[in-house]
Amino acid sequence: MLLLIFIAILFFIYAILVLYYGWQFQQLPARENKTVASSEKFSIVIPARNEAANLSSLLQALEGQDYPGDQYEIIVVDDHSSDETMAVAARFPRVRCLQAGEAKGNAYKKQAIEDGVRASNFDWIIGTDADCVPGSQWLRSFAILIQEKKPVFIAAPVQFNSNTTVLGIFQEMDFMILQSITAVVVTKEQMSMCNGANIAYKKQIFFEVGGFDGIDHLASGDDMLLMFKIWKKYPGAVSYLKQEAAIVKTKAPENWKAFFRQRIRWASKAGHYQDKRILPVLLLVYTFNLCFPVLLAASFMNSYYWKYLFGLWLAKTLVEWPLFLGAAKFFQRRSLVPLFFFFQPLHIMYTLISGFLGQAGEYEWKGRRVS
Repeated sequence: MLLLIFIAILFFIYAILVLYYGWQFQQLPARENKTVASSEKFSIVIPARNEAANLSSLLQALEGQDYPGDQYEIIVVDDHSSDETMAVAARFPRVRCLQAGEAKGNAYKKQAIEDGVRASNFDWIIGTDADCVPGSQWLRSFAILIQEKKPVFIAAPVQFNSNTTVLGIFQEMDFMILQSITAVVVTKEQMSMCNGANIAYKKQIFFEVGGFDGIDHLASGDDMLLMFKIWKKYPGAVSYLKQEAAIVKTKAPENWKAFFRQRIRWASKAGHYQDKRILPVLLLVYTFNLCFPVLLAASFMNSYYWKYLFGLWLAKTLVEWPLFLGAAKFFQRRSLVPLFFFFQPLHIMYTLISGFLGQAGEYEWKGRRVS
């Protein structure tokens, strides 16, 4: 009975938090596309390691932006690739190609980004990844937000390209929820969340906060950890760009092994968050999901608990439903809504496994063993 009381209390807290996120996300108006002129100038910095198969799609999309060509530049920084990444980049006349310097410890991507920022010519840095593809209005959406709100850092939405496999559908659903929570907590200044596949920040501010100094011993964290450094110095000047034209689509991991490597890499930086506001949320989410295997084990010992296990599964789905529904509408993926209930076990399993293994401190990324 004490177990059920503890789970009920935990669920109550979790439900309030998730319902709040769902309600707030739907209250955030999606910004409309506009065609007003802008004088903002952007340097798009792309760190690339062994991305010959993906880079061409990104560079074509960037050269096809509905934005004045003299107001943005494209910089590809080669992170010691062993394939034809730089040969692909060199085919595009507007692209500047650089070679990344030697990194400190495991911070290979951060070194590539910093080299690109130092070589840039314009006031705003836009960060994306080599396997991403933005729409034609991408730069314009950033420019309009900058004109209206005068931020120094912008987080923007990322969407996984969908496919019909179980893994593909699950990743897209999970990532849409993560992106909708990001929109809420950034807008409300409750914590620092973003994805390096779609961020922007002022070049001057990057150097004001020391760039990646203090976090340059970590392989990941070029997005959220940098964002927090900037927010500390400029509270109130960090914005979220909730606009369909700002969405960047990226490739999802192609198999379960690659998927868990990615999520373990993301989870590995949790112990290094200086923004401690996020830690109680992570602890709550992990502990709540841990209730499911506990109830499953109890059910095998006493069938009395089976109904509570199923009930908790249903209750979790119901409280997360508004959040997922809002995300599915924004990302134009309403067709996934009927599948939400059935993918809950996968979500629980991955949360527990990646959260646990992420603290082991070792994973493989881009052909490198990182510890």
